[in-house]
Amino acid sequence: MARKDIPGQASLVFDVALLDLHNPKDGISIENKVVPENCERRSQSGDFLRYHYNGTLLDGTFFDSSYSRNRTFDTYIGQGYVIAGMDEGLLGVCIGEKRRIVVPPHLGYGEEGRGNIPGSAVLVFDIHVIDFHNPSDSISITSHYKPPDCSVLSKKGDYLKYHYNASLLDGTLLDSTWNLGKTYNIVLGSGQVVLGMDMGLREMCVGEKRTVIIPPHLGYGEAGVDGEVPGSAVLVFDIELLELVAGLPEGYMFIWNGEVSPNLFEEIDKDGNGEVLLEEFSEYIHAQVESGRGKLAPGFDAEMIVKNMFTNQDRNGDGKVTAEEFKLKDQEAKHDEL
Repeated sequence: MARKDIPGQASLVFDVALLDLHNPKDGISIENKVVPENCERRSQSGDFLRYHYNGTLLDGTFFDSSYSRNRTFDTYIGQGYVIAGMDEGLLGVCIGEKRRIVVPPHLGYGEEGRGNIPGSAVLVFDIHVIDFHNPSDSISITSHYKPPDCSVLSKKGDYLKYHYNASLLDGTLLDSTWNLGKTYNIVLGSGQVVLGMDMGLREMCVGEKRTVIIPPHLGYGEAGVDGEVPGSAVLVFDIELLELVAGLPEGYMFIWNGEVSPNLFEEIDKDGNGEVLLEEFSEYIHAQVESGRGKLAPGFDAEMIVKNMFTNQDRNGDGKVTAEEFKLKDQEAKHDEL
């Protein structure tokens, strides 16, 4: 209203709607809405946190929400990646906690505002903490049950069959072998599962039940698995080991159980023509495994192992192994060779 439009000596009437107010000395204010009873760890500077939020002005005007995008807001805290008020307000939270953080403008978007946030506005964030981790975290293992005889422990190279439930820290179920009605089978240490799972399955005995918590840098990382695992998610696996087949010594794909025949080549070369073809070689190796005289590494394609063994013996690559090639290989260090 221009001053020239106001008559002299006029009494003025203003209808005022107070949108918000703050003092430059104000800090943030925090109101805890839900705090889980079990809070073993609280967030600290340097942690990476995933949370949902609704953002409003003090009068209730909505300006943003992670829920509307159907994905969490993910950030490091205490390091300046978000506005100062949120950086402070996200410290000391528990996983699963819900709190309200009121941020004065000098700890928010200041006098200029941003987008649909007015300048000098006091902001209200209602947040729900989904999970957090620190880049220095390793896996966490909690054993819930061990059978009376727990002397044989899993190690690299062993073939394992196990059941699991996979979930997020907030309890959201991602996958379950129990629901599928079949076990998950791997060779430990062969890269068939994420590193954290490989670590979590070590030194476990048949019948043992344990929970393994895996931070994202030992799980599916920032990318996650599209449509299955959110990016940067902490994973919880409830595991029961059902079967363990002992693996071979590291570096070996076939071993002999006992003394090796001094006439090995002659035994393989049944027709006595001085040459061994892949078919003869494969038949002989499988016969030794079936009789218990030899053992192939469990959990791998047996035919592929045998083929690789044969190729390793066939030094000139002509598709057959001669007595001379066999003799030369026999003089070298023995791993999956004969």
